[in-house]
Parts: sequence; C-alpha cells; structure tokens
Amino acid sequence: MILAGDVGGTKTYLAVYSDEAHLRTPLAEEKVASDDFPSANALLADFIRRHPLPIDCVVVGVPGAVVNGRVKGTNIPWVVDERELVAELGLRAAYVLNDLQAIAYGVPLLGPEDLCVLNAGQPQVHAPIAVLAPGTGLGEGYLTWDGARYRAHPSEGGHTDFAPLDELQVGLLRYLGRRYAHVSYERACSGLAIPDIHAYLRDSGQAKEPTWLAERLAAAEDPTPVIMNAAQDPNVDCALCRTTLDIFCQVLAAEAGNMACKYLPWSGVFIAGGIPPRILPALQTERFLRTYAAKGRMQAVVERIPLYVVLNTTVGVLGGAAYAFSHLS
Repeated sequence: MILAGDVGGTKTYLAVYSDEAHLRTPLAEEKVASDDFPSANALLADFIRRHPLPIDCVVVGVPGAVVNGRVKGTNIPWVVDERELVAELGLRAAYVLNDLQAIAYGVPLLGPEDLCVLNAGQPQVHAPIAVLAPGTGLGEGYLTWDGARYRAHPSEGGHTDFAPLDELQVGLLRYLGRRYAHVSYERACSGLAIPDIHAYLRDSGQAKEPTWLAERLAAAEDPTPVIMNAAQDPNVDCALCRTTLDIFCQVLAAEAGNMACKYLPWSGVFIAGGIPPRILPALQTERFLRTYAAKGRMQAVVERIPLYVVLNTTVGVLGGAAYAFSHLS
C-alpha cells in the first residue's frame, strides 16, 4: 500500500491507496495542519501509527527543489529525504517529489467534473501541459509526452521576477521591494501575498481600511481568508478587499499567459492549488481572459491555448500515488 502526501505551507493532505485502479477511493485520508508537526517524518509516522494499514511505500510532494531525493521546503521549515523516510518508517520505498511535479502527474487523471473551463481554446492531443498553483506559495510545473505517457517536470517558476501590468502594480512592486530582497511572482500571487497587497493598498492610500476589518485581521491567525471572504461577500462593502482580490487575479492571469508563451502547452494551462476553487467567480470573467491573452503579437496564439481551473483539491496525492505505483511496478 502507498501513503501519498501533498505537503503545503498550511495544510498537508494524506491518503492511502491499495492499487492504481482505485485512486478515487482511498482506504484512509486526512488533512492535518502542517505546523502541528516538527517534520514530515513525524507527521507521516503519526498518521501510520493511527491508521494500522500495511503501508510499505510513501510518496510526498513538497514545495521546493528536489535534489537527489532530498528537499528543503520553501514555505515550510522541513527537510525531507527519501533515504531517511525508508529508514525511520521501515518502508520498502519512498519518493520525494516537488509539489508541482506531483500535481502535474495528477492532471492527466482528471475528468471533466474535476475542471472548470475558462478558455476552451483549440486543444491538441499529447501536447505539452502547463500547471501553476497558488496556495500558500506559487508553484509551477509542466508535462511533456514521451510517446507512451506524460512525464511531469518540476519548476521554480513562481520565484521568477514579478512584472507589473499597470501603474497600480508598479506601486506594488516598489512597496514589496522595500520589504523583500527579491520580488517574485509568488510575492504578488499566493496566500502569502494577499496580506502584502492589502497592506500596500492601505498604506498608499489607494483604499481605506474599515475599522471592522482591522479588528478582524488583528484577531485572525491567518489574515488571508478574512480578506478573501470579505472581497467576495455580497453583503460586505469593502473596496480595499475587492481591489486586493482583483490585483491577485490579474497577476494570476498574466502569469498563466506567461506560461502559455513559455511552454506552448497546446493541451492546456491548468490552474490548481487551494485558492482558485474558492475564488472561481473572480476567475470566470472577461477581464481575466483578456489579461491571460494580452501578450502583444502572441495574443492570437495564447487565445488558442486552453485554460482550466482544477476543482479537485486532491490532485497532488493522486499524482504522487500514480507516480509511485508506476515506479514500483
């Protein structure tokens, strides 16, 4: 049996699978707070102790660059090593993947019910696929067809330089530049970015912060859901939160278009991660699609590349488990 884990900076999703034919029906599954554990090894050991199943293989997707089966997390202070997992947990095998590589392996397994089509485009069979996933951070990856199956490749594209689209975003770049040594797309398009965008708009006088919002944010352990929920609540009048969400969506659309240009993924750009399904109406707009395709002379090309939102939030464990089964066999 395989225990698959999708490690996030906030939550880690775990699921146990008996064979590759039943990836939609795990024998056990659980979502736990990542910071409740000092390490991935401790988290996995705790799960195995509480679920007495004959688990002999573990596969985990972790945010960060994997080198020789070892990764130091970018948004979580864990070091995960395949050899240490095998030794400490008594396993037959262990696989450590970049989290976006694991998600990418899951994309070809998705059905129509798992996706929301933003741009139908003109998809081609067995063409490259691009994946980006805003969650706690911003992950990116891609897939290529090798003649028999898709191969997923990791990327740290979320850490490339942020390019603003207008004067408002130029101000955001300058604001973030005073806070951080390097302003990447992750700094402007992730769960970590939302409070910074909000602070920029407030501090620059672009929008006023209501007293009730300041009080909620002061009491919240994580300000991001407070801001995002207020932005989408029709009964709440908060220009500051709505503009924060709008900037986030415009940066996401632009980076999705950037990936369309970089990889020419004629089988589609797939937006995964924990945030997009929660803000789906904000992505299903003409403005989002215009920003996605606004690539000058490449606009007509990008308009032909399909764009999807992945609604299935278990895609990371699906992909990780599929990878492990294929390598064990």
